Amino acid sequence: MLSCLSVLWTLAAFEEELDSVLPNDLPERQTVIRKAARHLESIEETNQLFNLTRITGPRDAAIKHVLDSVLPWARFDGSGRVLDAGTGAGFPGLPLALVLPHVSFTLAESTGKKARFVELAAAELGLGNVTVVHARAEDWLRTNRTDLITGRALAPLDRACGFFASAIRSGARAWLYKGPDVDQEISEAAPMARKYKLRLSVLERYELPDGAGARTLVEIA
Repeated sequence: MLSCLSVLWTLAAFEEELDSVLPNDLPERQTVIRKAARHLESIEETNQLFNLTRITGPRDAAIKHVLDSVLPWARFDGSGRVLDAGTGAGFPGLPLALVLPHVSFTLAESTGKKARFVELAAAELGLGNVTVVHARAEDWLRTNRTDLITGRALAPLDRACGFFASAIRSGARAWLYKGPDVDQEISEAAPMARKYKLRLSVLERYELPDGAGARTLVEIA
């Protein structure tokens, strides 16, 4: 009984924090709050068995996982097929899939335990627009096509240029979430971008609340 009450309390705490930080104009907002809270609660439970993420407290998780994932949602609206490269515990793919149920998401994760967790989470949340693959994104792209590649905490931009150059030259774009050192990272990636005839540009910059840091969405095209 105590365990059940603890789960309910944790779920309510996640819902409360999500309600306080998510934008009021976010599509499917109430669904996102309810289902993202369940996802975060599942992460907290699974972390007792193996490490999914170091960010598990309700406030930090709401901001650094869910809010960070969905703030640029409007740019993803209208995309046909999105590949989340190295999704980890399901970010940004699962929150974006909740916000944009009409967009098809493939979540690629090379660590088997994480891929299985995300697959179970997507099924539990009833996300029919999500497919999870246990593979490195660059390997999956050798035999599959996508319109858009995204990812958080992914490789530095110079390596990302190499990983995704073939898919981008075939018509895809990459929108990668980056932190405060993005300008230096773009500068260091310039030689690789020139090598593969790619263009790097900043699409959007935003600040997370509570001093959680600056975020930048970088396009490789």
